[in-house]
Amino acid sequence: MAIERYNPRVSEPKWQKAWEDAKLFETRNDDPRPKYYVLEMFPYPSGRIHMGHVRNYTLGDVVARFHRANGLNVLHPIGWDAFGLPAENAARDNKVDPREWTYANIATMKGQLKTMGLSWDWSREIATCDPSYYKHQQKMFLDFWKAGLAERRPAKVNWDPVDMTVLANEQVIDGKGWRSGAPVEQRELTQWFFRITSMSQDLLDSLDKLPRWPEKVKLMQANWIGRSEGLLIRWPLDAGTTPAGETELEIYTTRPDTIFGASFMAIAADHPLAREAAKSNQALAAFIEEVRRRGTSAAEIEAAEKKGFDTGIRAVHPFDPDWKLPVYVANFVLMDYGTGAIFGCPSGDQRDLDFARKYGLPVIPVVMPEGADAATFSIGDEAYVDDGVMINSRFLDGMRPKQAFDQVARRLEQVKAGRNQPMAERKVQFRLRDWLISRQRCWGAPIPVIYCDDCGAVPVPENDLPVELPRDLSFDKPGNPLDHHPTWKHVACPNCGKPARRDTDTMDTFVDSSWYFARFTDPWNEKAPTTLSAVDGPNGWMPVNQYIGGIEHAILHLLYSRFFARAMKATGHLNTVEEPFDGLFTQGMVVHETYRRGSGAGAIWITPAEVRIEEADGKRRAVLIDTGEEVEIGPIEKMSKSKKNVVDPDDIIARYGADTARWFVLSDSPPDRDVIWTEAGVEGAHRFVQRLWRLVAEAAPALAEVQPVAATTGGAAAISRAAHRTLKAVGDDIRKFVFNRAVARIHELTNTLQPALADAAAGRADEATRAAVRQALEFLIIMVSPLMPHLAEECWAALGGKGLVAQQNWPEFDETLTVDDEFVYPVQVNGKKRGDLTIARDADQAAVEKATLALDFVQKALDGRPPKRVIVVPQRIVNVVG
Repeated sequence: MAIERYNPRVSEPKWQKAWEDAKLFETRNDDPRPKYYVLEMFPYPSGRIHMGHVRNYTLGDVVARFHRANGLNVLHPIGWDAFGLPAENAARDNKVDPREWTYANIATMKGQLKTMGLSWDWSREIATCDPSYYKHQQKMFLDFWKAGLAERRPAKVNWDPVDMTVLANEQVIDGKGWRSGAPVEQRELTQWFFRITSMSQDLLDSLDKLPRWPEKVKLMQANWIGRSEGLLIRWPLDAGTTPAGETELEIYTTRPDTIFGASFMAIAADHPLAREAAKSNQALAAFIEEVRRRGTSAAEIEAAEKKGFDTGIRAVHPFDPDWKLPVYVANFVLMDYGTGAIFGCPSGDQRDLDFARKYGLPVIPVVMPEGADAATFSIGDEAYVDDGVMINSRFLDGMRPKQAFDQVARRLEQVKAGRNQPMAERKVQFRLRDWLISRQRCWGAPIPVIYCDDCGAVPVPENDLPVELPRDLSFDKPGNPLDHHPTWKHVACPNCGKPARRDTDTMDTFVDSSWYFARFTDPWNEKAPTTLSAVDGPNGWMPVNQYIGGIEHAILHLLYSRFFARAMKATGHLNTVEEPFDGLFTQGMVVHETYRRGSGAGAIWITPAEVRIEEADGKRRAVLIDTGEEVEIGPIEKMSKSKKNVVDPDDIIARYGADTARWFVLSDSPPDRDVIWTEAGVEGAHRFVQRLWRLVAEAAPALAEVQPVAATTGGAAAISRAAHRTLKAVGDDIRKFVFNRAVARIHELTNTLQPALADAAAGRADEATRAAVRQALEFLIIMVSPLMPHLAEECWAALGGKGLVAQQNWPEFDETLTVDDEFVYPVQVNGKKRGDLTIARDADQAAVEKATLALDFVQKALDGRPPKRVIVVPQRIVNVVG
């Protein structure tokens, strides 16, 4: 009888409804089983899902389904990171309410994601733009403020004078606003900060307590925190050259050993000394204004041309009163790092060297490679930045840099500077800056603060939370709609009752995503952000056992979440947890080759759906389906709308089914590496889906009434050994996140079972074989279930399995059946490997020697000569000495 092809369009919705009706994935907090919390980074509702979503959420779904099958109470929630600039831009451009845009996108993406058969607990769904969510965020803001973890102070921002808004660093392009094209200004605005720097050392030290995080992520975080040990030097100034009689300039350096290589001082454009000097120097004031017009990010400053302005101020070298150094205002010095002032040593720093060459400043070598000649060593176009020996440094000559560091520190610590302070003191500095959370945008969580002329900044009373966004936002004027709303910002002061005004800034959207994982543990609690009995502690969910997301979030999102957990503990919203994510996995991207017609500025990118790939004589060519015109095949790149090398998940699921897409993204490469999307690969995955269904459906009638029993003897034993070995290995693979290896093992077991399934279907199998095949097939279906859940349900039902396969326990393997009764010896002849010997594991030495000498390649190597010795290392290797 012909077996109908597996039809995912019928099967997948059927099983999704069955899971939903059974409320299979709704998790109870009071379930007594051991808890396991798996979470993928929740999506921004941009409008449609992409293949990156498919891969990320498939990985998490495999983990969730596997641990659920292993008897754990699994929490696997989903929600929406729903505030953000794209919604605000769409509202401005299309004259729609950002709520409408956001919730319409959520509805679309929710429908798409549900077709993937993901085992999410939708009953816990949250959206960060919902007042029921950000009400609690506002409460925590006020708690952080009260605890000294939030503060308000001036800060520099990128200001677009046309759009009248603050721009993120990435929105400043060539010094201009990305939307208006207007030259960007640096302005000082009073902003709210979370004091993450108060936890810098703990955030750094605690990385060592995260063994289940990728080392590369921990390194990225450590570098971002950026701990350095240096020296704060109160560098003397020539008071006769300073604008108001200033006598010293505080600088911070990690290389005081190079102090005799100093050739200039550099200060930030907004340093107090620079501002004072500019009052009487119009050219300097103009230069400072020019610096103010570029972006504020360290990356942009690093890439920009290095410029400076000699202020005429002179610094006096700490070890030589006759040695004067010029003080420049420089565009590469930041006021918010260190003291906003440095000394430049061109021989030991490439940036300083480029600056010195540009302005004709001295370059004095002070460190040379060990063994070099001090009399001839010089600096060319590249600074010497490695370790070595001190030269041209007076009392430091001959020392190693570390010794010189200590010597400079000791000497200057003994010298008194102004205000009876030491000229130098050792200091630990962090690159990490406090988290600026104020955003001059309307589509975000309002900051719950009211400003009164008499009372100052006043917290919104807790019983007035949430401070909701107005429903009638208008984008008719430039700037923040909250700021020019006719009524929303006007409010009475909670303290004195006089007219006051709300803070019209909203919180950085990173705040929304820095605690959502805690909210998922009890999203129904209307009174508090968390329920302490559920969030952590003996019966709580946190920390998240397995967190999954892209490497692009390795720094800020994870660092802010780590800070937030500590702040929540300090303010009573967590019990004990400080590290929110016990295990972290960062998946690779989904990439695709690109296609284009033409080149240069006139090139037109073509979508994969418009292209047909033809192969002839070992060469590939791409042609347009509609016209047959050949187009260029470009490099493989991350899927992006700009290059049009995107594949719509809806199209793949409609054509092949969700399980095919899941199987492909799991099978093609290790999950931490990029997966190359190819039509051939997807078709191969779909062929396996059909093959597995056909094998099960053909054998099912013959196996329907058979009890599953492992065989230990006879021909059926090979089937049971293969099944139990695979079961053990696949479980290990899933735990280790090597899903592609699990897929390969399932392919191998399917190949092994195919002849036995055919025999069973044809009635040629004996009772022991049928029992072994039945057990092996059950194992196979349950192993497939986390990876291709719909197909597994269809196969389980065809086999007559009880209930849903998603409700089945992961089988237990028999350890005795997982031990291979054969061993493969590498065979060497005179120390060179010639081949392998497969023999019974318990074969004695004489049997191994005899079998080795009977091998064709051994006889050929000996060329008829008797061996001098045969050395057998049991369970290791055989070496024949000829």
